[in-house]
Amino acid sequence: AQRDIEVEIVPCPDGITVPLEPLLDAIDERTLLVPVSHVIFKSAYLQDAAAIVEKAHRVGALVVLDTYQSCGALPIDVKALDVDFLIGGSVKWLCGGPGVAYLYVRPDLRDQLRPKLTGWMAHQRPFAFEPEMDYSASAYRFLNGTPNVPGLFAARSGYQVVACVGVDAIRQRSLMLTQRIIDLADEYGFEIKTPRQAERRGGTVTVNPPDAQAVSRRMLEREIMIDFRPGAGIRVAPHFYNTLDDIDYAMAEMKAIVDKPSLESA
Repeated sequence: AQRDIEVEIVPCPDGITVPLEPLLDAIDERTLLVPVSHVIFKSAYLQDAAAIVEKAHRVGALVVLDTYQSCGALPIDVKALDVDFLIGGSVKWLCGGPGVAYLYVRPDLRDQLRPKLTGWMAHQRPFAFEPEMDYSASAYRFLNGTPNVPGLFAARSGYQVVACVGVDAIRQRSLMLTQRIIDLADEYGFEIKTPRQAERRGGTVTVNPPDAQAVSRRMLEREIMIDFRPGAGIRVAPHFYNTLDDIDYAMAEMKAIVDKPSLESA
């Protein structure tokens, strides 16, 4: 939206992976900001955030890491990554429902930044209702308006459960469950649009059977909670509370629908 800003988009040729070298090559001394998804939503491809941050910082650029598809499903250490900004929300792996998002800003950057999109809660003295903006000295300087208190309250339990289970344990279970999806998809002859290497895979497996959109509708009719993304396929996203039996059932139903698409839902 800024007329003096040039946007360069690094393509994802196969729809699954974002090649690292072209992405790093696109970050140079003219780069101001590198916004990237930690995990690509269509394929669950896990990007090398550490390499991206290192290159960006080497040329004086900042990184915005979108963790909507990763936070709660795999460990993230903002200090170890030295990431400048991290954003995400509660509706996915954090089990917190819609309406709650979060922003992390590297502490040493916080006081240097003056947000353009702002609101009364970003003021140092919001209840003084002063006509000029005096940015808060805390993280509140990045707030826009009144916080969504009901949404925040509803999200707390999900955060608490994820913290209690532990993200490291969730990650290990996720890798086991997603590998089972891949194995069954191979057995049934379905295309996989997700990396097979565990270290490059997020918490989702995208399976692309014939007529995937119609298959996804039939699965939803059978109360199997998946979703469909055009150009990708059916995203199967087990969490820590799912079992191998859940995976086996979902994949068997997918195969049954593909094999006999004219049958009514059981």
